[in-house]
Amino acid sequence: MLKIAVAESSDRAVTMRLEGRVIGPWVAELGRSCDRVLDRDGRLILDLAHVSFIDRDGIALVRSLRDRGATLRGCSPFVAEQLRDVLRRVSRS
Repeated sequence: MLKIAVAESSDRAVTMRLEGRVIGPWVAELGRSCDRVLDRDGRLILDLAHVSFIDRDGIALVRSLRDRGATLRGCSPFVAEQLRDVLRRVSRS
């Protein structure tokens, strides 16, 4: 299960606080939610502090979102290891 809490700020940034596992059907749901933000030229921040696991499709989605301008923050050490290639590109940017 994945909980997605959305908070907008005054500078058009939208923070999505994720809680749970980014797996299976939740990957597509997260993708749709993020597309709505990015398609309207908003800034997207993904708070991954409470994500316990991301499957292969989820990693591909997070990589795609990052490439489209999303900011990643708050990864646990385990999730950071899962995303290490994505996060390396973040730290170089």
